[in-house]
Amino acid sequence: MPSKKMVLHFPRNLVNQPIVQKLLKDFNLSFNILKATILPDEEGLMVLEISGEKENYDAGIKYLKETGVSIQPLSKDIKRDEDKCTHCGACVAMCPTDALTVDAETRMVNFDSDKCIGCELCLDPCPTRAMELHF
Repeated sequence: MPSKKMVLHFPRNLVNQPIVQKLLKDFNLSFNILKATILPDEEGLMVLEISGEKENYDAGIKYLKETGVSIQPLSKDIKRDEDKCTHCGACVAMCPTDALTVDAETRMVNFDSDKCIGCELCLDPCPTRAMELHF
């Protein structure tokens, strides 16, 4: 059963519609709202973890896109501020996917955003707050 974290961007004309509720009702998907900023007559943003059977999941994602909701994987939202990073390595031990590694020769911390799954485990140990979550 797939489970993915994603960022949903709602255009102004959709924020008053029960779009996410339909994921549960019409597509039998479960979701956990991790963050939401939905205001009347303004663009909305919601970070969801969605899970369900693959066929239902695919149909639910298709529905969201057809409705006009733009979808962005959460993994694209972890960023490193290069100006703040001191390459201390505190984040490296926490990373379960090796998206953060130490170069053995230079002792610099490398960040491969393609390997990042957005688990956020690197955020708290970073003393300079160079690792940031962007929505």
